[in-house]
Amino acid sequence: MTGERAGDRTVLAIGGSDRTEFLQGLVSNDVAGLAEGPVYAALLTPQGKYLADFLLVADGARILLDVATPLAPALTKRLALYRLRADVTIEETGLTVRRGLGDPPPGAVADPRHPALGWRAYGDGDGGGGPAAVDWDAIRVAHCIPESGVELIPEDSYILECGFERLHGVSHRKSWYVGQEVTARMKHKTELRKGLVTVGVAGPAAPGTEITADGKPAGRLFTRADGRAIAFLRFDRARGAELRASAATVTWDGATA
Repeated sequence: MTGERAGDRTVLAIGGSDRTEFLQGLVSNDVAGLAEGPVYAALLTPQGKYLADFLLVADGARILLDVATPLAPALTKRLALYRLRADVTIEETGLTVRRGLGDPPPGAVADPRHPALGWRAYGDGDGGGGPAAVDWDAIRVAHCIPESGVELIPEDSYILECGFERLHGVSHRKSWYVGQEVTARMKHKTELRKGLVTVGVAGPAAPGTEITADGKPAGRLFTRADGRAIAFLRFDRARGAELRASAATVTWDGATA
């Protein structure tokens, strides 16, 4: 198998006759989309805050759930709490995840978040193939694609502020799911006042550094690559202001996702 192994990923298998209905009532996206290909989704708190994001992939009589390893134990526990009497099994598979750009190997699937993320493939063991010299952080920064546990912070982030509409990670037409009421209210009744954007950065500033606008707190810097970064900004304060992150100058064109 070509491509490179995606580190820190755990693949769960959701099985049982109720697996599709079970996930449909929990996650942010429409699980019916699995008939067409992988689905990107998140599990939220009842208050609409992010808990974990993952890719769902149909695999015969089970659904694979590809999630960041640090989030896997808490996600598994939360899913088990929701299972109740449903005919659903939740198991860790031991499958590895490989990803790459260009022509996909047999059995690979397209990453549903953005074409720039290429393909993903699931297999046993290491899967062979050497590392692909791909700067995934640079791709994420260029397209403002958040990463689990970096820009996406459990019990703090809201998925609409993190670009989930643009990344095909939320459905506003499906039936009820956990956290839907808050998400729908943010979509239909309010204008987003803050969120993730790509900014220019010149000078030293570590990820996590606070961004100020004319000296007032206005956001935080996250992943940096090639003179740019993903930042979380308060739009009203940041737009048209002089932005700084420690000793670095931050520039933003005012565009939002």
